[in-house]
Amino acid sequence: MINLFPCGVSAMIKVGIVGGTGYTGVELLRLLAQHPDAHLETITSRKEAGMAVSDMFPNLRGRVGLKFEDPAHAPLAKCDVVFFATPNGVAMQQARALVDAGVRVIDLAADFRIKDVSVWEKWYGMQHACPDLVKEAVYALPEINRAEIPGARVIANPGCYPTAVQLGFLPLVEAGVIELNGLVADCKSGVSGAGRKAEVSTLFSEASDNFKAYGVAGHRHLPEIVQGLSLRAGAPVGLTFVPHLTPLIRGIHATLYARLNKNVDIQALYEERYANEHFVDVLPAGSHPETRSVRSANFCRIAVHRPQGGDMVVILSVIDNLVKGAAGQAVQNMNILFGLPESTGLQQIPILP
Repeated sequence: MINLFPCGVSAMIKVGIVGGTGYTGVELLRLLAQHPDAHLETITSRKEAGMAVSDMFPNLRGRVGLKFEDPAHAPLAKCDVVFFATPNGVAMQQARALVDAGVRVIDLAADFRIKDVSVWEKWYGMQHACPDLVKEAVYALPEINRAEIPGARVIANPGCYPTAVQLGFLPLVEAGVIELNGLVADCKSGVSGAGRKAEVSTLFSEASDNFKAYGVAGHRHLPEIVQGLSLRAGAPVGLTFVPHLTPLIRGIHATLYARLNKNVDIQALYEERYANEHFVDVLPAGSHPETRSVRSANFCRIAVHRPQGGDMVVILSVIDNLVKGAAGQAVQNMNILFGLPESTGLQQIPILP
């Protein structure tokens, strides 16, 4: 682990955020404003430069006193870590300069998640600007790659669907007790997963009182999920992934299906695999987790079932797409990166009702 604060001297982590006007940006602000070891140095937005952050996000009044800064003039190179809460294709343009300046980069978009650059370019429709950084970037799902995170210069924060799906399948894949060529992920997401940009499909009158599948022919998160599960399985994985849009603001519910090839106590398997994971909660046998049970918190709650005692396993995995699926997991990774307890600043209790 790189010791950024030698000789036992405690110091605040200087944090910058690029792209702070979207939903993941405001979640980062909400979490970091409560973090005891982080100090917000700068937050950027070309369009809103000069505007007080609390004018755009009134929930942060009295907690965040910064104004948005133009990224061309923001003191990002003076930060210890910079989060990119930006659209795909932005972080890869700026990461090299920051890394060369000794700044750690945590990208909440997809620029560094897929190791095969040609696959990334196919799914994201653009040429990658720094494939050399892709090679060294750590895919930072802590429950899988925790040991690789502390020394990383570039952190690829996992996507929301990939987090819920991989955590749901992981114990079965690692134990080698399922058929790998017929996995199914039937997933539902709240509207905030589409981001804060204005689109007809996410207007209230379009998304409310409605439910639909999308991306059935192929979704950008598919190669990310397949990459992660195949690495853990040590063999290729065949996955059918179908996302759906639900009339929720936030939350992901993944219903996952796999066929057993060995008889195993799946409840015990999951409880043992996640026994020491603070942010993964394996529910008692027969449970049905709800998205509201993780709303605004950094938890993944999982329940496992074997309907009629057959060889088909059904896994139910829920997360908040903006927290464990984005900003919360990014802060969890920052904590690991700087040698802090993973739960630092992430102890929020989910909101009910």
